[in-house]
Amino acid sequence: MDKVSDPAPGVQNSETDVDEPAAARRGPRHVAIIMDGNGRWAQSRGRPRLFGHHAGAKRVREVVESCSSLGVKYLTIFAFSTENWKRTQAEVAGLMSLFRRYIAKEMQALAARNVRVRFIGDRVRLDAKLTELMDQLEKTTEQNDGTQLTIALNYGGRDEVARATKRLAQDVAAGRLNPEDVDEETLPKYLDTYVLPDPDLVIRTSGEARISNFLLWQSAYAEYEFIDTLWPDFTAEEFAELCAAFGARDRRFGGIRK
Repeated sequence: MDKVSDPAPGVQNSETDVDEPAAARRGPRHVAIIMDGNGRWAQSRGRPRLFGHHAGAKRVREVVESCSSLGVKYLTIFAFSTENWKRTQAEVAGLMSLFRRYIAKEMQALAARNVRVRFIGDRVRLDAKLTELMDQLEKTTEQNDGTQLTIALNYGGRDEVARATKRLAQDVAAGRLNPEDVDEETLPKYLDTYVLPDPDLVIRTSGEARISNFLLWQSAYAEYEFIDTLWPDFTAEEFAELCAAFGARDRRFGGIRK
C-alpha cells in the first residue's frame, strides 16, 4: 500500500517533479490549513468542546468540495497534533471516535468525488481500529487523481523531522547513502510528505498567529494567512477569497523581482 509515512528514499515523485511552479500561477496549488477554534466555538454557545469538533468536521467536506473549482490540487489539514494528547482524556477519546466515524461515513463519498486521501503522522500511538480505517480509506481512494487530501493525524513537524532523520541515519549506517551526498534535497525524501509539493499557502483560523509545529520544513517559503474566523464558521466563500488574495502576493523566494 502506498503510504506517505513509508517513503521510498531517493526516488523523486513524478507527480510533483512536473508540477508547475507556484510563482507562475495566480492561485495556490497546495493549501495547508490549521483548523483551530472548534472548542472556543462550542464554549461560546454553552456546549461541550466536542460539539465544536463535530461542527468543524462538517466544514472539511465543504472546503474539500471547493478545491477543484479554485484550482487547489492539494489540501492538507491538521486534524490532531502530537501535542493534543495533553488534552483531557474525555476530549481525546471523543476526537478518536470522531475520526473513526468521519472516515467510515465519508469514505465512499470521497471516492465518488475522485478525492485521493493520504494520512501523515506517527500511527504507532493510534488504536488499531482507527489505523485500519485509515488504511482502508487510502486504499479505496489510491487511484483517484482529483483533489489530493492529506490529513495530518498524530502529526508534529519536529517529530516528523526526527523520524526522517532517524531513517536517513539508518540508510547511512547501512551503506545505502553516502554522508557526503546528504544536503537539503535529501531530507525531504524521508519526510511523511515526500510525494507532495510544498504548500503555497498556510491558513490558520481562530485568530492565533502561530504555526503550532505544522509542516515546519515544508512551509519555509509558504505564504501565511492568520484569520479571526473560528473553524466551524469558515466557509467555502472565505476560502475562495483567501485563495484569490494569494494571487496578488509577490513571491520572490529570497530573490528580487527584475
